[in-house]
Amino acid sequence: MTTPPNKDQIYASPHDMLVDFNFNEHVADVFPDMIRRSVPGYENLITLLGLLAKQYVMAGSQVYDLGCSLGAATLSMRHRITPADCRIIAVDNSPAMVERARKIIERDTSSIPVDILCADIQDIDIHNASMVVLNFTLQFLPPDQRLQQLQKIYHGLQPGGVLVLSEKLNFSDNKEQIFQNKLHLAFKKANGYSDMEISQKRTALEKVLIPDTFQQHQQRLREAGFIQSYPWFQCFNFCSLIAIK
Repeated sequence: MTTPPNKDQIYASPHDMLVDFNFNEHVADVFPDMIRRSVPGYENLITLLGLLAKQYVMAGSQVYDLGCSLGAATLSMRHRITPADCRIIAVDNSPAMVERARKIIERDTSSIPVDILCADIQDIDIHNASMVVLNFTLQFLPPDQRLQQLQKIYHGLQPGGVLVLSEKLNFSDNKEQIFQNKLHLAFKKANGYSDMEISQKRTALEKVLIPDTFQQHQQRLREAGFIQSYPWFQCFNFCSLIAIK
């Protein structure tokens, strides 16, 4: 029987002083519940990443999961990759996340090798890659460092390789921004978050998670070298793009 995830109650009580959000032990302990209740479509997106891996991962190549958290994307890809001579490199800068991810991967039955690294993704060299995943990760980098990260990925991809970039979106049209925010708020409330929890988490994230518009993402991908990029998944204000080298 699968053990249910620990419930996210991090912001369920009033905080005298809210500090910037970080992926510490407390977050790692409740992360599966937190992201399921906070990011609409997350579970479907993870499942579909496996289908993309089956289509795009090449023999003898490497796959990178940058900002892997507990390894959900890694596991999805691992079970769909067909070539046996591939390796997944999963990276996260949170020791708490990496510790738990290693235990989860150890229990998994797939034979595709996985290296789990505790490191800053900006310090990772990308090479011989056929697929790179940035799953709600780029939004946590300072905006002036995002292009450099995408350029590094582009140069490390094989021709025909892909980058999957999933992000929370801002919208240049104010009416659409209000519309999408209302839907996202309703989603979180439907999943049991109180107004206080939503407000406190928003405050903790506002200087840490800085979203871009869809147009900014596409422009940055072009500047990094990607000629082809397409939206392939969206639910409310969360979107995933695929960029092909």
